[in-house]
Amino acid sequence: MNKKKSILENNVLYTVISIIAGFIIGAIFLLIAGISPAVAYGKLLSSVFSRPKYLVWTLIYASPLIFTGLSVAFSFRTGVFNIGAEGQFVVGGLAACVLGIVLDLPVGIHAIVCLLGAAAAGAIWSLIVGLLKVKRGIHEVLSFIMFNWIAFYLSNYVVNLSAIHRESSEATKDVADSARILFPESIRGMLDCSAANWGIVLAVLAAIIVWVIIEKTTLGYQLKAVGFNNNGALYAGINADGSVLTALGISGALSGLGGAVQVLGMAGRLSQFASQEGYGFEGITVALVGSSNPIGCIFSGIFYGAMKYGGSKLSIVKAPSEVVDIIMGCVILFIAISQVFRILLQNFAKKKEGK
Repeated sequence: MNKKKSILENNVLYTVISIIAGFIIGAIFLLIAGISPAVAYGKLLSSVFSRPKYLVWTLIYASPLIFTGLSVAFSFRTGVFNIGAEGQFVVGGLAACVLGIVLDLPVGIHAIVCLLGAAAAGAIWSLIVGLLKVKRGIHEVLSFIMFNWIAFYLSNYVVNLSAIHRESSEATKDVADSARILFPESIRGMLDCSAANWGIVLAVLAAIIVWVIIEKTTLGYQLKAVGFNNNGALYAGINADGSVLTALGISGALSGLGGAVQVLGMAGRLSQFASQEGYGFEGITVALVGSSNPIGCIFSGIFYGAMKYGGSKLSIVKAPSEVVDIIMGCVILFIAISQVFRILLQNFAKKKEGK
């Protein structure tokens, strides 16, 4: 009975149920559109698993999502809703791009400087909101939403500065080769993927470090204590305002690193935005699917990366790529109401046990 109870209380079970439900609803919409779900989902799977190159591309797509997912998950665990991961991602990518263009540094050092600059930019962007919260009592959600748009227009302004703008285009110059985080050419050739990079390695390392901070350090205990009960933490002598700033700083740095990985790994340049990039908002999905667990964010980020990459190939079978958004939206909806599933399954188990 105890084993069954632990299974029914496990978040992984309800995440799997939510994913299955999302695919079922996606299939219904495909049928309504006159498209065979078997054909569409078959293409989705084959676009990810049929060749090793596709798996590599999935990891490339997943890397920035894992970073933004970690950012949101870390803030969730510490009682702050970081809906500003999008803006932090943008300024992080912007900082990495500018440093990658204007600086002339040796290979290795250049990339590290760009990554550190991106982390600092994301942290500072987030800390400004933190200061508004702890000093002026301004709710972080409102500030983050505004700062997302400020980052959007700031990036478009900087992209068009003559020092870094590429003529006759809507993008910057390419960052220096010394700033790229690509795998060695021999490995990229072996993987048959020109954009294969160290992003996934950095993302996994970041997830492990965040898990250690949250679960194994005094700092993590303090941050979680503030998240669970602000007044109780104050009574225990914990500096609640300082903890909020620390949490937002770390969270912003993670999103900034996600932007750097996207620019230095895959894109190689920064383009003028026509709309929000979306990586920060997708990070909320990654965090929720991963149950706000840093290790869970690795797997949920890879899952979302697979959905994004595989979904981009659905047009081949004349299926709308938006079906991926429908599936992921439904997954989040069902995760949000997972408590209903939990109660139903537990009641069913009790009735069965009573019989």
